[in-house]
Amino acid sequence: MFNKVLIANRGEIAVRIIRGCRELGIKTVAIFSEADREALHVEMADEAICIGPAKATDSYLNMHSVLSAAIVSGAEAIHPGFGFLAENSLFAEMCEECQIKFIGPMPETIDSMGNKINARKLMIAANVPVIPGSEGEISTLQEAKEIAKEVGFPIMLKAAAGGGGKGIRKVLEESELEKQFQSAQQEALAAFGNGQMYIEKVIYPARHIEMQILGDHHGNIIHLGERDCSLQRSNQKVLEEAPAFGLPADLREKMGEAALKAAQAVQYENAGTIEFLVDLDNNFYFMEMNTRIQVEHPVTEMITGVDIVKWQLKIASGEELTLKQENITLTGHAIECRINAENPAFNFAPSPGTVQNLLLPSGGIGLRVDSAMYNGYTIPPFYDSMIAKVIVHGEDRMEALAKMQRALSELVTDGLVTNQEFQLDLITHPDIIEGKYDTSFLQETFLPTWKK
Repeated sequence: MFNKVLIANRGEIAVRIIRGCRELGIKTVAIFSEADREALHVEMADEAICIGPAKATDSYLNMHSVLSAAIVSGAEAIHPGFGFLAENSLFAEMCEECQIKFIGPMPETIDSMGNKINARKLMIAANVPVIPGSEGEISTLQEAKEIAKEVGFPIMLKAAAGGGGKGIRKVLEESELEKQFQSAQQEALAAFGNGQMYIEKVIYPARHIEMQILGDHHGNIIHLGERDCSLQRSNQKVLEEAPAFGLPADLREKMGEAALKAAQAVQYENAGTIEFLVDLDNNFYFMEMNTRIQVEHPVTEMITGVDIVKWQLKIASGEELTLKQENITLTGHAIECRINAENPAFNFAPSPGTVQNLLLPSGGIGLRVDSAMYNGYTIPPFYDSMIAKVIVHGEDRMEALAKMQRALSELVTDGLVTNQEFQLDLITHPDIIEGKYDTSFLQETFLPTWKK
């Protein structure tokens, strides 16, 4: 096991990783920007090193600064969390060159699955069902028009190097294609430095179901069941639950088998996620693989009792995955609500501020809050607006829903404008309670009638 790990991240995920390291007896090194000097992860870590100004490109995304901090501190490994450098294959390679373990998959795996076009080809070869669409990259508008006619509208334009909802546009008819193609390509170039696009048939409405996987370098690969992440706004997840409500047992088994095939096709190591779309006829299609830990990993931990972060550390240190597929059982039901410093009444605009009075929900069994907030902490305006994740577990879905309602009602974040009331209204909506929702629900049913 490692003696010292550097956490190349901030916020609640950095705090989460520090806690996992502490329980394994691993010393931690926090990195921070000048804007995060007073951040909780900085206070909690054994050591902390400032790596640059507030702007992420000058700090958390500065690979040389991050690696320099690791070398100076004597850290043997780097945990990237999610976002920032978590899916950057060049950074993973640089870690290897510096003889520092990157806690994640191999660089070539990140590369092969990070490019969505290449990932589609690999999945087809592995007999994993994929969404109908283009066979390769599309660089010009003319190519897009030709493929779109073959696939049939509506279509989804996606960046080959995409992630985080960027470089994605839904195109309902041909008259919209030129404008949307140019917009998506420009966004992709700005976000990823790669303007290659591809086209997929729109599977809509659908359910967004993802399978959590774990693999080691000994060839052992398992899945930890599925999560339903269908509740999304602007391609960003809002609420997740596990297991997926009402998913037929035979479909769950088939999706689990497909997830294992996908992971085996790239000899996957560490934690990852296989994302699928499930249509109204229960046909499922591979969408993408996330080669990192997910924001919503706690709901899987709740229903399986498996600490995913600890297993990331164990696997990266060379330990064999002792968990066996036949021993993984899904118990009860878990739900996660993302709490963001944003104003739903103004199109969810970011609303950074200072926490003047904080009360995190607690008490009872099966309640967890992952956050980096504390009284007097000022949320910086430079990064993602998520400030907490409220996670509950119940014996069944109804108990979990009731527990989440209680937890959200108990949360106090005076001084901040958040989406707390939005989440509370969502979790108490009759359709959500009955499990009657898919990827169309937020945009087409909830938001048009939601009180602002």
